[in-house]
Amino acid sequence: MLSRLCLLLAAVVCSASMALAADSRPNILWIVLEDQDPLYGCYGDAINVGQTPNVDGLADRGVRFDRAYVACPVCSPCRSSLMTGGMQTTLGIHNHRSSRDTNKVPEAAIHLPEGVKTLPELFREAGYETFNEGKDDYNFMYKRGDLYSIQLPKKQKANRYSPWREAKSDAPFFGQIQLIGGKYTHLRKRLKEHPVVDPESVEVPPYHADIPIMREQFAVQEESGRYADQEAGEILSRLKEDGLLDNTVVFYFSDHGMPTSVRHKQFCYEQGVRVPLIIAGPGIPEGVVNNDLVSGLDISATTVALAGMKQPGWFEGQNLFGDSYKPREFVIGARDRCDYTIDRIRTVRTDRFRYIKNFLTDRPYMQPQYRDNFDFVQAEREYYEAGKMNEDQARFWSDERPSEELYDMEADPYQLNNLADDPAYAAELKKHRDILNRWITETDDKGQYPEDPAGLLAVMALWGNHCVNPEYEKVQEQFKAGVKAGKFKPRNKK
Repeated sequence: MLSRLCLLLAAVVCSASMALAADSRPNILWIVLEDQDPLYGCYGDAINVGQTPNVDGLADRGVRFDRAYVACPVCSPCRSSLMTGGMQTTLGIHNHRSSRDTNKVPEAAIHLPEGVKTLPELFREAGYETFNEGKDDYNFMYKRGDLYSIQLPKKQKANRYSPWREAKSDAPFFGQIQLIGGKYTHLRKRLKEHPVVDPESVEVPPYHADIPIMREQFAVQEESGRYADQEAGEILSRLKEDGLLDNTVVFYFSDHGMPTSVRHKQFCYEQGVRVPLIIAGPGIPEGVVNNDLVSGLDISATTVALAGMKQPGWFEGQNLFGDSYKPREFVIGARDRCDYTIDRIRTVRTDRFRYIKNFLTDRPYMQPQYRDNFDFVQAEREYYEAGKMNEDQARFWSDERPSEELYDMEADPYQLNNLADDPAYAAELKKHRDILNRWITETDDKGQYPEDPAGLLAVMALWGNHCVNPEYEKVQEQFKAGVKAGKFKPRNKK
């Protein structure tokens, strides 16, 4: 009897210890910005030095990564890679806004490979509460209820910056809060009404036309850093108010660069894929600046590691704080179809060079896109057509582009001098070309295969006569039949 009582007591103690261990696991919070460069004082942004105290303070009590690069300079492929821990091109979720409107073309639905799960699903299995305040934007089929244990009310205001308060248990949480960042369509009007940054004070990159409307656009982007800082401050304040700050690891990063069209968002230049990344919280070194090459895939790997979880086999990143961590020799970036615009670009970033491979040289950089409706894009196009641009500015608006680009990032941070045809850099060109070709083979880069007809038809069903690339010709008759039958009601018929 005594022996049985001892066993029962031991079981109770063990159970209590396990519960304590579970409760001591850190919360993990991703603060994810849309469309934003590292426009913060801690990153040395001249205009915002001293103007972003909350983000700067977060960097002071954590690690600031100066060379962090996302897997794609487009929203949904990047977010799809972050949510799965695998490169979007490896998993076949690389085309922007795939698996949308599948009620019209069910065959276009993309499912993750068997056994592959999202981070929220992994965290739920580990006993975490999960949530996402804001958009998902993933290129695969999923049910929100499977990913997030906390179902947040739409357009909520009270807990917009503290969604963990909606939890029904005391379990630790893995959550995301999406911030507006530099999203042009949402932000510009708000900041134009109450401007803070003088457009004359900003630096316009030499590949842009230095005209008033572009100065205004870059001023708005600088202001977006200050606005994001205020939002971050509100989130951190609420964590502290709820007694959670000391047990919450905060990741602060963007999905890609700013939306200024040329060489930023949607493109594989430095300004399109380099993002702010700060990690702070329990167990994280304080006041550290890391200059290693870091991939967005490492964000996912580090996230599961900090929760004490084993990294799944399909993950392609590494734990940035793990004992086995090794600095990367290169980081890969990729861009494929973006809405109705079909393209394929790959990039390799090494310590000193950036290599870009343009697979579809038969089409211009500035193919038709939704950005064409932006006034600053229209202004630059008019400037180009009037013959007012210099060589560096006009290059990106021409009808031609090279197959390969190679830039010395130390000597040429704006990537203006393409060294691909310079014999003195033939060895570097071959080195980077070989890295990319080997990666394409080893990961079975799905971008090397044409998009299936169902996927193309789904795009046409939504966008209609915006779809001008030759790839759409193979589904023209199906599209026309669908429109005639009333099945498809695109934004513009063809």
